Amino acid sequence: MKYQFANNIPESNEDPVGNILKVAGDPKVISFAGGLPAPELFPVEDLKKVTNEVYDESGREALQYSIAAGYPKLREEIAKRMNRSGIACDIDNIMITTGSQQSIDLTAKLFINPGDTVIVEQPTYLCALDVFRSYGAHMVGVPMDDDGMKMDALEQAVRDNPNTKFIYTIPSFQNPTGRTMPADRRQRMIEIAAKYNVMILEDDPYGAIRFAGQDVAPVKNYDHDERVIYMSTFSKILAPGLRIGWIVAEKNLVKKFTLMKQTVDVHSDNLTQHIIAKYMSDYNIDDHIAKIKDVYRRREGIMMDAIKKYFPTDAKYSQPEGGLFIWVEVPGVDTQTLFNTCIDHDVAFVPGEPFYADKVIPGTFRLNYSNMQDDKIVTGIERLGNAIKEAIGQQVEV
Repeated sequence: MKYQFANNIPESNEDPVGNILKVAGDPKVISFAGGLPAPELFPVEDLKKVTNEVYDESGREALQYSIAAGYPKLREEIAKRMNRSGIACDIDNIMITTGSQQSIDLTAKLFINPGDTVIVEQPTYLCALDVFRSYGAHMVGVPMDDDGMKMDALEQAVRDNPNTKFIYTIPSFQNPTGRTMPADRRQRMIEIAAKYNVMILEDDPYGAIRFAGQDVAPVKNYDHDERVIYMSTFSKILAPGLRIGWIVAEKNLVKKFTLMKQTVDVHSDNLTQHIIAKYMSDYNIDDHIAKIKDVYRRREGIMMDAIKKYFPTDAKYSQPEGGLFIWVEVPGVDTQTLFNTCIDHDVAFVPGEPFYADKVIPGTFRLNYSNMQDDKIVTGIERLGNAIKEAIGQQVEV
């Protein structure tokens, strides 16, 4: 049978990132590949308790169909949290989604026609790139420095692409680089978007996990004409298996999002929404996030010290103040050669290539420090350092 797929379906079934993660799943491999939170920090007992209470107090309601916008009590709890962060909103500005990935997909569905331009950071979240490609977007990558997307380059990109629908940004502890955009650049991004009449999709899954430095208000905090769509998730601050995220946007736009969501899944898991709302009502989620910060602060420090000790002196790397990732660039090394060598050394990372919308910078890769025990971080980075030196040696010999 020859299937008549839509034009935007990739011809190849190859999944390079999936293959990498499969290899990294070997128990003898120390993997820094996945963007996984630390499972020992999931509040299992607290969630078990509130789940039983939800069944006792509102079980029939929680197990029934619900509205696409989401459980009102959960939206109320999120609105309180958003207002504390500097984003003025009420529940009518909020829609619940089935994780961040659905927020990205619904935004693409709402705004992208084939051939429209989406401007992204270079590099950026690889699964967002996959979504934008699936809707036929023309993607333009904007280079970054240690402070994130360069604003002069961003303005040039918007000017050169008058069909730009939106700018996609992860301004806090960016995936994959771990970089954070300072307040002045966030304000400048708003100015550029207003000047050229484009939207901004602000993806903020990591912003609450700051363990060093000073907080920076979300881009949406500077938004005075409702052009920023803000999105976040409980995946990194509670547990990813819950699959609950949210969008904050202008109220009429939220209605459009709601119509789009009804065509996809009717509504996100109602029982899980009740459980999270009950958890946020009965517990201080910031106390839980403080525990996450303490562990990630320690693990990032251990990884950074090991990198300084075991990596070649010309290796460049980001120095995040929060989030889950460190971005590494090793001049003169082929990333695939390095990855293959690393597997021989029983250590894994994610190569940089899938994170680029267009021109790839060679020798780049992402490391995750949140999901590995302290002693294994040191061992894994030592193995990785040896593999880098071996890979460089192989290339010199060739």
